[in-house]
Amino acid sequence: MNFDEIKDLIKLVSKTGLGKVQIEKEDFQLTISGNKNSKAEQPIIVQSPQPMVAAPAPSIPAAAPSPPAPATDDNLITVNSPMIGTFYRSSGPDKDSFVNVGSTFGIGDKLCIIEAMKTFNEIEAEVSGKIVKVLVDDASPVDYDQPLFLVEPLA
Repeated sequence: MNFDEIKDLIKLVSKTGLGKVQIEKEDFQLTISGNKNSKAEQPIIVQSPQPMVAAPAPSIPAAAPSPPAPATDDNLITVNSPMIGTFYRSSGPDKDSFVNVGSTFGIGDKLCIIEAMKTFNEIEAEVSGKIVKVLVDDASPVDYDQPLFLVEPLA
């Protein structure tokens, strides 16, 4: 039994709350007891992966300061992704973008395409407006409800 297998057993005991695990092989015997002391030690083991998880979190707040910029312009609308997929600004690599910064559009006009499971979904405008900012790079993955564009609505 190697060290990684032993570490996995220790994690299993702490996660499941088992009282005791005993393993016996030919010239090898291992006993792991799940008592209060071992549970107190487990957060130390768990703590090392948590900073890795916490590392992306600061990048999310780094993206969060963009919404305060629209907060100064209360009239801006955010166009969000209706699905998970890959964001495309045009219908093909050699085609012009549907919209650019400064472009005006009407209700029903195509703003972008989101590819999901080999299906190209055209995202149409629900309001008339003018593109103030494109928030996603072309051919980038997007999540559901992720902001794509900042739009100044036209009356």
